[in-house]
Amino acid sequence: MNRRNFLKILAATTAMSSVGNSLFAKTIISEEDDYYTVDSLTKLKLDKQKDVLLDPKYHNNFYSVGKKLNLVQRHVGFGNFNILSFDEAINTARWSNKIEAFSDTELEFMEYIFYYNPSVHGFYGERTCKEISDVIKKNSIVKIPYSGHYLFKEKSLDTYNNMIKDIGNSIILTSGVRSVMKQMKLFLDKLDRTNLNLSQASISLAPPAYSFHSSGDFDIGKKGFGYDNFTERFALTEEFSKMIKLTYVDIRYTINNKDGVRYEPWHVTVV
Repeated sequence: MNRRNFLKILAATTAMSSVGNSLFAKTIISEEDDYYTVDSLTKLKLDKQKDVLLDPKYHNNFYSVGKKLNLVQRHVGFGNFNILSFDEAINTARWSNKIEAFSDTELEFMEYIFYYNPSVHGFYGERTCKEISDVIKKNSIVKIPYSGHYLFKEKSLDTYNNMIKDIGNSIILTSGVRSVMKQMKLFLDKLDRTNLNLSQASISLAPPAYSFHSSGDFDIGKKGFGYDNFTERFALTEEFSKMIKLTYVDIRYTINNKDGVRYEPWHVTVV
């Protein structure tokens, strides 16, 4: 597919009509779901001077792309979707007899949501992927048994294994490597749950081109802790208490971080 230069600035509106009931089928409970305590999240919301909503001209493609990505994930499987590239997702939809091919306007929407500048709605994180067609090299990753997730070999894998050794087998990998398409699906899902509010979605999930999961970071949790692994309550666990004492572990999104992201005590910095 020919790549085009898309707008780097977000066309925004501060008002929108009701979008009705969600059209995204929730086929799996996955990482970054909407379970969190309110302290840091409320502060971040108050710091936003004006919420930025997805321009209504993108609404139809937003919903149709979301539906197709759900079908693609179902087709390839949750684990495989974690590392699926943009081109692989496009080809999966094109050649599956159960999924319609992505239209030109849907492809343009996906490229738009990848290339726009999220600082216009208060997200100031570092861009980690330059092109929407960036690929996760299969020989650079390893699948972690019983998790459905992958880690990059060497530093990420070594860090995780050392954490298990030093903290204990009570910790689990809750999210590892994420391709551009994985992060895009998570971000669109988050937008769906925030009524297409880009400002609110980016508080708890990085836009597709800005996730450090594409280059080494990963999330950990406490076995049996469920949804609370993605809340500030994780910081009250014995596992977290042990983790922050490890000299080789840093937390990416600390309290009052400069990126405009909620506090994520479970998000381990690797790069």
